[in-house]
Amino acid sequence: MTEVVLILTTVPDDGAGETLARTLVEERLAACVNVLPPMTSIYRWRGAVEHDSERQLVVKTTRHQIGAVRERIAQLHPYELPELLVLDVIDGSPGYLDWVRTETR
Repeated sequence: MTEVVLILTTVPDDGAGETLARTLVEERLAACVNVLPPMTSIYRWRGAVEHDSERQLVVKTTRHQIGAVRERIAQLHPYELPELLVLDVIDGSPGYLDWVRTETR
């Protein structure tokens, strides 16, 4: 396992995704954030089944930055309860992993 992690979150629209992605990269909390195209999310919220369009964000960062990314997402995210899932990267190309580590220092 490497110290590189992926953090997943969803946002309601392109504007929120762009703002969050740009902030995380500009503040060196992430090396890269992919804002994926619109998708349909179906989920249960407060006893009702909801159906919304969302964008998935894939944040490439390091284990060391998880707390700061979590805090920044909480500050900027429009949702009351934003998704925040951290996935371990068990392996990858050495050059790419080095790049993520360098860009998040």
